[in-house]
Formats: sequence, structure tokens, C-alpha cells
Amino acid sequence: MSEKRNMIVNFGPSHPATHGVLRVILELDGETVVDAIPHMGHLHRGLEKLAEHKTYHQALPLTDRMDYTGALINNLGYSLAVEKLLDIEDDIPERAKVLRVLLCELQRIAAHLLWFSTHALDIGAMTVFFYAFRDRETIHDILEEATGARLTPSFIRPGGVAADINDKFIEKARAFIKSFPALMDEYELLLNKNKIWLKRTKNIGMMSAEECKKYAVTGPVLRAAGIKWDLRKAQPYCDYDTYDFEIPTGTIGDVWERYLVRMEEMRQSLRIVEQALDRLPPGPVMLDDFRYTPPPKEQVYNCIEGLIRHFKLMSSGYKAPEGDVYMSVEATKGELGYYLVSDGSEKPYRFRVRPPSLVNLAALKDMIVGRMVADVIAVIGSVDVVLGEIDR
Repeated sequence: MSEKRNMIVNFGPSHPATHGVLRVILELDGETVVDAIPHMGHLHRGLEKLAEHKTYHQALPLTDRMDYTGALINNLGYSLAVEKLLDIEDDIPERAKVLRVLLCELQRIAAHLLWFSTHALDIGAMTVFFYAFRDRETIHDILEEATGARLTPSFIRPGGVAADINDKFIEKARAFIKSFPALMDEYELLLNKNKIWLKRTKNIGMMSAEECKKYAVTGPVLRAAGIKWDLRKAQPYCDYDTYDFEIPTGTIGDVWERYLVRMEEMRQSLRIVEQALDRLPPGPVMLDDFRYTPPPKEQVYNCIEGLIRHFKLMSSGYKAPEGDVYMSVEATKGELGYYLVSDGSEKPYRFRVRPPSLVNLAALKDMIVGRMVADVIAVIGSVDVVLGEIDR
């Protein structure tokens, strides 16, 4: 008799369910996964090293390109790290803080809608893809009204935000707040009692709370395992501790509960958006500090001193005090952290990122070993990885 051997299969990077350029080497015994090795490294972006050759201001647009589904939250994490390094975090105008929260929570909903629609599409639910993308476009219309861009705005900057919002932005945001809850109900009506959806998600890819801690998993994957950990509550920034919202959690940490957690997170983000709109104070949206922030455009256009200050900051940057800082925010996928080391020059001596997708993906093997090949697709989708922040 011939010896029985397991089959080695490359799942990705060309498979659409790998959501980018992820390659997973699967060892299969029939249809059962015996072993799994995630392989990254196809992008070769070198973002961290590239940022070390740019001034602190010039490095900002690079952060948009990491998790491009949540670019504004990337901007926020980097801006907070730079402000901590410059020791100006307590000087940020109140209106800028509220605008940061408002924009980031709209971005969170848009990112979860992208995850929800593509995850459902991977499992075979096509209709919700069109519904969710329709509503994601509505959010992008709102963000475009404020930032002028839809995907990579580079709008939240050290010192505040690039510009103030207009009345049309507020009008569109309030209209979205009114319409979105009914749309959420519509999504759940399509899926929550669908037998195929339930069979593809329930008791699949389970991770216990202890396993999540072992891998340092964060975000919805951690909360679905029952651990109520959200940096907006645990280590508040931008005055998140003054907003009224809940942290949704699960119990067993399977694909189904990761779906439920993210759906509820969208509702909670909507609550935060409404509170931010209601408390939006008057005042400036950028710190007026000639050392670190550009002057208002009126001064640039009408005053030679303002033009010179703007030119010098944009071309030469500013020197940061020697030292190192770490700052993290609750991104759509988990803890997004920036570690900056300054040698006293205009450029970071070291620029390192702790991306949630990379850390969460390290736990993939434990989630899929012993499952079927079809479950691999459901599990990868439930982790919600973006390769742009993994392969930096």
C-alpha cells in the first residue's frame, strides 16, 4: 500500500478572500486543516524606514496608506504621538478634539461597513455587499465635505485638524444619524436568521479569552472573547471618557460573535457622532504655535511673515526634543500604536508602528487548525486584516 500523505496548499495571495496579498500555507488531511503558516511580505512598502527620512509633517500622509479603510484614525494616532513628543497634547483646541472624535467615529463606521460587506461576500451573501457599500459611500460623501478627500485625507494633523467643517457637513451628518439605524436593522434582517450564514459563522474559529491574551490580540476579536478592553475607555484620549457609549462583548469568541460585536460597535459609534455634533464648541481648530503649526491661510495669502512661516514649516519642518514616546489609539481592528524616537532633529530617528492586523493575524493558526478549508475563508474575514498595515 502507498503511504498516506497530507496535501500542502497555497491559500492566496491571489485568492480574493485573502483580502490583499496574504499567503497562507495549509497542510490538509482531506478537507481538514492540520497546520497553517501565514506568510506576509509581498508588498515591500518600507513605510517605517521611509518615514525616518521625512520631517514629522511630511510623514503624516504615509499613515493614511497603512489601514486605508480607517485612514483618519491612523492620522489621529500619529498626531497624538507627535504631540506627546512635542509636549503640546494639553494645548490642542477643544473644537479640534471634538472634530477628531466626530471624524474618527464616522471613519470607524465606514471601515466596519467595508469589513461587513466583504466578509459577507466571502461567505456567499452578495446582497448585503451592495447595501453596505451604498451606505459607506454616504459616509465618504460626508467626510469629503470636511476633508476634500474620500480615502486618504491626511486631515488630522499634529496640533489639531487641517480645516474647519461647514454647515453642509453638519447637515449631512445629522441626516445620516437619522437614517442609519433603520439600515442596520435591514442588514440584520438579511443575515441574523439566515441558516447558511449561521452555519458558516457559529462555533467557527473560536478563540478563548486566555488565547487572545497569549497572542496580545486586540479589537473586536478580543472583545468577542468576552474581554471588555477598548482604549477609548481603558486609556482615554481626545476626551473619550466624557462620551456616553458602551463596549460590546461576546462570550466564546467565534466568527458569529465577532460579527455581532462589530455591528453593535457601529451603533455605539453613531451615538458618539451624535454627542460630538451636539457638543461642538466654537473656536480654532489648530493650535497657534509658530514653532510647530502653520499659520491660517489668510495670513499665508496676505502677509509675508505668514508666507515665510508656512514655507519654512512645510519645507524644513521643526525640531522635536530628544526622547521617545509611544501612543496608541483604538483603531477599527484593535490597538494601533506609534513609537517615535527623536534625536533632536527635524526627522524621527526611529519610526515604528504596532499594527493590530499583524498581531491579530498571528493567532490565525489556532483559529483554523482542525477546521475545514471553507472555514479558513470565514475566519480570515472575521479577523478583518488589511495588508497595508501588516507589511509596512
